[in-house]
Amino acid sequence: MEQVKIYQLDVTRFEDPQCFQKHYAMLSKGRQKKIDAYRVDNAKRLSLGAGVLLERGLREYNICERDVKIKTGENGKPYLEEYPEIHFNLSHSGNMVFAVFSDREVGCDIEEIGKPQEKLAERFFCPEEYEYLMKIEDEHRRCEEFYRLWTLKESFMKVTGLGMKLPLDSFCFQLGERVEIRQHINKEEYDFQELEITDKKGTKYKAAICLCVKK
Repeated sequence: MEQVKIYQLDVTRFEDPQCFQKHYAMLSKGRQKKIDAYRVDNAKRLSLGAGVLLERGLREYNICERDVKIKTGENGKPYLEEYPEIHFNLSHSGNMVFAVFSDREVGCDIEEIGKPQEKLAERFFCPEEYEYLMKIEDEHRRCEEFYRLWTLKESFMKVTGLGMKLPLDSFCFQLGERVEIRQHINKEEYDFQELEITDKKGTKYKAAICLCVKK
């Protein structure tokens, strides 16, 4: 996936008030307003981290976060109004913020690995995905595979621009040597990349990227 630039950030560094304020001051008034709107400290740190990664990614294009206008599509996907050739996506969970940039439509998701969610999979995943999970006898591996599927599905939902309007059981993943998707949402072709991330506190995460490779 050479066309994608990946960034990740552990926001626990922003528990230091001086570090928080230093990075806060570098960002646009719009991002500062978003940060200020949160009441929970960790939510503020995650919003700050999203702004920092956005700044870091845009810097590769010689653009500053303060100088861009970020719009949102009909279903909430952000885009750069003045730079339609630059595509990006952001996600966060726990203490981690995750960002991707590309010259093609791209979506990403990161999830902290938590408790097993078989009931959620049974209710919302397609039958083949649920059956795949329930055939895994080891509970720890079954839990990891659930979050693997969850991030893949979220990344696809985001790249399409439909987001949560797209039912989770309207497309299906097959996990093997290569991740494959069966979908009739559109005629595009997609490539996927997966990552495993551990934050400074030892918490583990699954992350996925979905890139539109053919139009």
